[in-house]
Order: sequence, then C-alpha cells, then structure tokens
Amino acid sequence: MSPRDSILALQTAMNAEVLGQPVVVERMLIGLLADGHLLIEGLPGLAKTRAVKAMASHLKADFSRVQFTPDLLPSDVTGTDIYYSEGGKGAFRFQPGPVFCNILLADEINRAPAKVQAALLEAMEERQVTVGQTTHKLPDLFIVMATQNPIEQEGTYPLPEAQTDRFLMKVLVDYPAPADELNVLRLLRTEEQAMLAPRQDDPPTPPAAPIALDAVFAARREIATLHVAEAIETYVIDLVTATRHPDRYSRDLAAQIDLGASPRAGLALDRCARAHAWLKGADFVSPGDVQAIAPDVLRHRVALSYEASGQGRDADAVLADLLKLVAPA
Repeated sequence: MSPRDSILALQTAMNAEVLGQPVVVERMLIGLLADGHLLIEGLPGLAKTRAVKAMASHLKADFSRVQFTPDLLPSDVTGTDIYYSEGGKGAFRFQPGPVFCNILLADEINRAPAKVQAALLEAMEERQVTVGQTTHKLPDLFIVMATQNPIEQEGTYPLPEAQTDRFLMKVLVDYPAPADELNVLRLLRTEEQAMLAPRQDDPPTPPAAPIALDAVFAARREIATLHVAEAIETYVIDLVTATRHPDRYSRDLAAQIDLGASPRAGLALDRCARAHAWLKGADFVSPGDVQAIAPDVLRHRVALSYEASGQGRDADAVLADLLKLVAPA
C-alpha cells in the first residue's frame, strides 16, 4: 500500500472502534502526521482514552499509559537511576520510564502537580530526557496524547502556558449524536459477548496486521513536500499576528483577547494545514485547510480577557470572529 492508503486504513480502523467522533480521529491522525503532541479535552466517557488506544493498537508502535494523580513523581514518568550490586561491585543504571515509547497517553494530565507536568517539557520539545548528567534520546516517533476533563476543579493543577503551547493542537471532544450513541451501545455489547463467549474449536479470525511506522515516516516525507503558495504562508502569519494585534481588525475583538499566540502557532498551523490537505488527497494547501484546522491550533494559545469571559464567550467563538475578519491574501 502507498503511505496514504496505509493512513486511510488506520483512519477507517479507528472510526470503526471510536464511533461518532470522526473529527477527533482526523485530528489525531493530523497530529501523528505533523509530528506533534495533542491535548484532548472532553467530559468523562467520551472515548478519549479509547481513541488513543485504538490508534496505538493499529500501529506497530510502543504504547504507554500513565494515569496522572496528585502523588505521581517525575521519575514515575521519565525513569531514574537505580543502584545495582553484582559480584561485590555496584553501579547506577538508568531504568527508563514509560515516556520511552512511541505513543504516550498522559491520562488526566491536569491531576498531577506542576513538577510532574514539567517533567514532560523536555521530552515534548527536545525529544530527550535528562537524568543526572546523562541525556537519553527518545524514539524517532514520539507523541504525547494528553487528556483532561474541562469541568473538574477540585484536585486539579491547570497546565502552565509554557506547557500548553507545546501541544500542537487542543482537540475538543463533544457528545456523539443519538444514532452514533446507539451504535456505541451495540458495539460494546458485541465486544462483551465476544469476551464472555465460550471457546470455539475453530481458530479466531486474526486481526488486521498493524501498520508499520515506516508508513508514517513516508507519509511525513510526502507532506513535507506539499506545495504551499506564498499567499497561504502570508495568510497563516496574518492569522497568528491578528491574535496579537486584534485592534487592527476590530475594537470588539481587541477587547476580548488579552494575549495572542506565540510563533509556535504559525509553525503548527503550517504543519497541520499540510497534513489536512494531504489527508484529503490534495497536492497543495488551500485557505480552507488553514481555516479548518485553525481553531484546534489556536484555542489553547489565545488568552481571553475578563470581558470575554463575562460575556460567556469561549476561545472558539472569538476565533470564529477572527477568521471572518482576516481574509486570505
């Protein structure tokens, strides 16, 4: 199969396991293709963890899950040096933590204190972990997919801006449609029946072969060569700049944004727009690709004012206004 066929097969397999969330699945694939980390936010029971597990199960990838809790230590994530004694001689050896994998699920990341969240910063940005005086490289394919609940406040530690900015996208997971929820009920009932069914003499049908990581790297190489016109590059920069200087476009918009997006936003928007276009089968990036992915890239990088919060406006509503005001070049 071609790299695109392999990725589309992965998308189909994930959609078969995570019903009613095609946009979330697409954004996860874009994160995989754009080589970036994802912050997945949604209420409990919306298949956030299941979606990450589904992706990992259909890839020939090492998968680790860390349940973030208030008593978690940084070494529980990164690993630590452990003293070994053998034959009367002792030495320290590095014991890798769960961060040494291809896909790391940081479940309920905002339940761990800041020092644990900070332990991920070097891994997310520099793809390495430093313990003592030794730096340990992470695998070539390394993605953090972190989940969090948006409504719980007790026992949580909000992520600092420096860490949220390192997430390529913030993906919001909403309730599925009633028809999709009915299909979820039936799917889980079928899975339960299969688990409880007595063993049959006939061998079970083997699962589809997982997709090799080489297909992901080949897809990334194709995406890197996708044509991006100068007008699209200008549009990306104009959108990011508009979050920093909204007064140039609208007085109302300026009153609703306190802090604009960092330069990482422009880089993320370019990478994600190229991955979005490639997934559609296009060989160039259009303004529609930029507009489709812009809310996911910018919603966690824009700080809203007290006035916007008082009016009950969220980042998506403000960004929708911004996208109407900033026209493609």
